[in-house]
Amino acid sequence: MPLKQLLILRHAKSSWDDPALADFDRPLAPRGLKTAPLMGRELARRGWLPDLALVSPALRTRDTWRLVTAELPQRVPAQFAEELYEAAPAAILARLRQVKARRVLVIGHNPGLQHFALRLAGAGSDEGVFKKIEAKFPTAALARFTLDEDWVDLDFRGARLTHCVRPKDLA
Repeated sequence: MPLKQLLILRHAKSSWDDPALADFDRPLAPRGLKTAPLMGRELARRGWLPDLALVSPALRTRDTWRLVTAELPQRVPAQFAEELYEAAPAAILARLRQVKARRVLVIGHNPGLQHFALRLAGAGSDEGVFKKIEAKFPTAALARFTLDEDWVDLDFRGARLTHCVRPKDLA
């Protein structure tokens, strides 16, 4: 069975400048406009190119995806999944169990993404990376997992956490 890869990216830094905006409609802040392309370039540099992106439909996640994908060397299809907006770990897992791609990128929100990453990490995970995510999963942070099973069989503790890359790691 081929090795699968899961990339989890928290949306880039969003703006709180307009208190009248609904949370769903908040745009990226200037820092987010800078770090999202940086993370896209890092995905390309490392060869961590997804076959599919699952993206929360909130403005800040869509904008993060737009800036990330502009830095990738190939077109990646995206699905804007309502159930990923501020999703709990169980909702993220349920959505992943439906995919057919080999390499998947999920772009969403905290605290759900951080909790999902910590619950997904199983045997063979890098303990130092786990502790880094446990301490903080900041905006535009990227976690990488590998797994051997089909997505439909994925469960908590069912993947190996291998990397966590934060924008400040690339500065």
